[in-house]
Amino acid sequence: MMIQDSAALAALCASLAEEAYVTVDTEFIRDKTYWPQLCLVQVAGASVAAAIDPLAEGIDLTPLFDLLANPAVLKVFHAARQDLEIFVNLTGKVPAPIWDSQVAAMVCGFGESASYETLAGKLAGARIDKSSRFTDWSARPLTDKQLSYALSDVTHLRVIYEKLSKRIAKAEREAWVQEEMAILTDLKTYQTDPDAAWQRLRPRTNNRRFLGILKELAAWREAEAQRKNIPRQRLLKDEALLEAAANAPKSANDLGRMRALTKGMAEGSVGQAILAAVERANALPEADLPSLPDKADIPGGRTALIELLKVLLKAKCDTHDVAQKLIATSADLEILAVEDEPAIHALAGWRREVFGNDALALKRGELALTVKGDAIRIIRL
Repeated sequence: MMIQDSAALAALCASLAEEAYVTVDTEFIRDKTYWPQLCLVQVAGASVAAAIDPLAEGIDLTPLFDLLANPAVLKVFHAARQDLEIFVNLTGKVPAPIWDSQVAAMVCGFGESASYETLAGKLAGARIDKSSRFTDWSARPLTDKQLSYALSDVTHLRVIYEKLSKRIAKAEREAWVQEEMAILTDLKTYQTDPDAAWQRLRPRTNNRRFLGILKELAAWREAEAQRKNIPRQRLLKDEALLEAAANAPKSANDLGRMRALTKGMAEGSVGQAILAAVERANALPEADLPSLPDKADIPGGRTALIELLKVLLKAKCDTHDVAQKLIATSADLEILAVEDEPAIHALAGWRREVFGNDALALKRGELALTVKGDAIRIIRL
């Protein structure tokens, strides 16, 4: 079913509002824009699946947005973050409550970042035809093949949800999933701060004046890309930001010598913005300049502990059938090896029960690891 008018959409959403849960997916493009352009929304209830055309002339999406905000209806997604970002951009709110099948799969033994195709195959016995994945979803009319592919993303998701939710309930891990959902439904997760954009460039120097210029340049580019709704790289490439930060140009002649800038950029508004950003950064006192966070100073003997923590993490995750990335990152393990009891996720809530307490015991010499056959054994000392 393809929904292209407001009356049909209102009727559909009124029906879906009576459901305990609905499955949701989107198709979008963002190769020419900063913000993703919504091209299709797929929803499915117990007896209906529909594709909603947000590009249809005159269509009012308010009933859809009301459904997504309805606290009585659970919204089920797969790998929800990009879909949720789209709705946040359109409404200023995060759909809630939600449930993400990719997160749920990590909680109950499907490895890290399980794909929809994998879950559809293993849980719903479905084979997804992926040939339509990279088509132009903004083109109209959509073909029957495109619509079939799009709707398969919500129809099989219902079976996936039913089976995964039963597994999670049986294992008494609902709280594990809800902890991750709290992050996904936090509006801060989708807010972009231009002043933090420089960190994405991963500079390799801690020269604070360089970082100050880079911060000003990256903040200008981020805000301008948002304002114009164009990709940040189309406005100005990363290489140009880094080159400008390194050379600190003070005039149009200086800009003209930059390899990463075209003549038009150097002589136009982009060049003026670069010079203004450099001037702002150079006017800052040393104390106000940014710096890179200090890397953990890992004593030589602690590197072996980090490796042991990695082995312990794998062993515990194998035992509990949960993805390692859901428990701790490599950076977490490095901090854990150096600090007594750092403020990391691995030492909080259910993660502490699964891994954190044993990790601390390993540090204290109260626990040892041995190998028997192909398995890692944990021995209490």
